[in-house]
Amino acid sequence: MKFDEIYEKKSDKVKVSFEVFPPKDVEAFAQLENTLCVLKDYSPVFISLTWGAGGKSNQSAKLISNIRNAGFEVMPHFTCVCSSKNFVEEHINDLEKYGIDKILALRGDIPDDKSLMCHDFSYASDLVSFIKKKSNLNIAVAGYPEGHIEAPSLDFDLVNLKKKVDVGANAIFTQLFFDNTKFYEYVEKVRAMGISIPIIPGIMPIISKKQIDKMTNLARISVPKNLQAKIEKYQNSPADMKKMGIEYAQNQCQDLISNGVNALHFYTLNKSSSVKEILCNII
Repeated sequence: MKFDEIYEKKSDKVKVSFEVFPPKDVEAFAQLENTLCVLKDYSPVFISLTWGAGGKSNQSAKLISNIRNAGFEVMPHFTCVCSSKNFVEEHINDLEKYGIDKILALRGDIPDDKSLMCHDFSYASDLVSFIKKKSNLNIAVAGYPEGHIEAPSLDFDLVNLKKKVDVGANAIFTQLFFDNTKFYEYVEKVRAMGISIPIIPGIMPIISKKQIDKMTNLARISVPKNLQAKIEKYQNSPADMKKMGIEYAQNQCQDLISNGVNALHFYTLNKSSSVKEILCNII
């Protein structure tokens, strides 16, 4: 089902999707299978599956088949940093053969080992344009409510977003955020640029201070003072931290829904308990 069919149909039901990543070992695979089994009860519109640099050395291809066999639609990720045009064309053709009709196109993180990089695509917009010309896939792209960490400003980043939309993007999934005002302001700016495709907010329940420190180092994500105080307060109590993270994310979701947002994209970290509790209370 393509993005316009998912997000543009009027419905009282909140549409949810979940992001997972390829596990590293057998035990982690079992945990992911359990996570998907639990989350299936919430009728996700699809599972978003991350893809390693260039799609190499990971289990994404195998997982696509497993996830589809479990009854889910899948939105694989595709990065351009380490991917050649031949590699991308081969794999998007395979995806269409598998019955996949959507993909998330990203630039991807620059690898520490620069020898792994391929320079066929410089930006995500180049990848979007190539996929659009070579396939019938619906293409999602990333949006950054506070701007990409490498962009000098949000306005500069929005120009890049417009380029991705102009060459064929069909939906925008945002980076996680902890201040809903940032999301509302972002949507307003995006719409003012004449961009009308769906914008789906990304939500990640907090489970540890280490998790937040890592995310804020990698991306431009502000942490409100009241939330930072709670993170500091509960950093040595995993149970209290998890409870606080659930409550905070639940309040975020309820506020988004009350302001007319009818779709939520959860970054699960391959765990179901926090997301499950949130969804039990909001849908």
